[in-house]
Order: sequence, then structure tokens, then C-alpha cells
Amino acid sequence: MSTLARKVLVVVGGTTGIGLSAAKAFVRARAKVVVVGRNREHVRAAVKALGRASYGLVGDASRPRTATRAIRIALEQFGDFHGLYHVAGGSGRGFGDGPLHQISDEGWQKTQQLNLTSVFYSNRAALRQFLRQHTGGSILNLASVLGFSPSARFFSTHAYATAKAAIIGLTRSAAACYAGQNIRCNAIAPALVATPMSQRAQQNPQILRFIHTKQPLDGGRIGRPEDLDAAAVFFMSDASRYVTGQVLTVDGGWCVSEGAG
Repeated sequence: MSTLARKVLVVVGGTTGIGLSAAKAFVRARAKVVVVGRNREHVRAAVKALGRASYGLVGDASRPRTATRAIRIALEQFGDFHGLYHVAGGSGRGFGDGPLHQISDEGWQKTQQLNLTSVFYSNRAALRQFLRQHTGGSILNLASVLGFSPSARFFSTHAYATAKAAIIGLTRSAAACYAGQNIRCNAIAPALVATPMSQRAQQNPQILRFIHTKQPLDGGRIGRPEDLDAAAVFFMSDASRYVTGQVLTVDGGWCVSEGAG
């Protein structure tokens, strides 16, 4: 039997980048997926790529009802709900995120809303549904190495780093609280991955030279969304039924390398 056969999963932020790559991997493993994204065209394109095993929802993850709606759609369209993967987030640089002494009030608030409040809403919605079902389930959150392995020279966005560190705290706290109900909560922490959000870094020759030594695996490259797929499938499947409260770093060697630019 395939790894995710008969699983029904919600991917918040599942229409581009890391989330879409994971959703495709879930469908290949025979899961049904509901993908959530803010851009209507991205949602349509994702559903077209994913096929009949998918359903798309246009919604803003930083609003409290979006994840609840997605879970309800999973129940209505596919008859069940087994897991949530929260990928949605974004850079607050354009709002005023940066080094701590330079962060604007708006930069702080917007970055937390995008990256932390959205996780709170989706995780709460998933937990409430699992508790109603009395079935257990799996919650997977996307954190970042910047939450515990900072890079001052090129990645000093401290509101973002704070949000990602808080995601780890929320994930581990929830894991401890709900393990008795067979609800698993884990996180993946990538380093720099080629997504729409990381365009600034991808186009900066200095950052690329830095990444060559900071992420030295596989030739010293920026990560690709599909580098995270196997981990996501593992955490959403019954293969991880005895795993909770864990943060898996998928970083090309970031955390064990000094980096030179």
C-alpha cells in the first residue's frame, strides 16, 4: 500500500514553492489534498497540476477562518481529515523587518501575522478537529534555520527569525500537550530554498557565494522545494506514528558549516 493511501491532508500555502512541491508528493503517494493560497491564479494552476485528488481554496492564512474552511472542505469533498502541513508565510522586509534596531512597528506586526499568527490559526483549527474526531492526526509546520542558527551578514531579518523560533516553541509545546490524544506535532526547518520569497537572495552574487560554502551538500547550492518532500511525506504518514515534538533540519549543511562570502 502506498505511503499516504487514503490520507486526506490540508496544505496551507500549498499553491507555490515548498507547499506545492509537497502537495504533489502527497498526491503521488495517493493522498487527497486541499491546498490553500492567497492568489486565485496560483490556486487554479495548483489544482490543475494536482488533478482530481485535490481541491483548492483561495484564502489568507493570517485570517482565523481560512484553515477552518479548508478543513471543512476536506471533510466535505474527501470525507476525512488526517493531517495539516502549514507552509504559508513570507518576508516582512518590505514592511520594515530587518535588524532589531531598525524594525518598524508595522514590520514587526506584519511579519508576525504572516509567519506566526497564521500558524497559530491553522494549528488550532487542526487540533480542534482532531479532538472532535477522536482520531489523532499529524500537524507539520515549516520553521527555518534562522530561528536557531542566525546569519547576521546576509539574513538579518529579526522579526522573521523570531516568528520561526516561536513556531518551534509552539510545535513542541503542542506536541507535549496532545501526545496522549495521539496527535503528532513536528516541524521542518530548511535553510535557503529557491522559492518566490527568496528572489532577493537568489539574485545576489555575494549571497550565492556564501551559500556555496554555508550549504555545501550536493555541490553547494540553494535548496530546492523538492528537497523537503520526503521529510514532509514521512511526517504526514503513519511511518512517523511514534515521532512527535521533533524539528528536522533540511539545510544542505547550513548548521554545521561556517560559510564564507
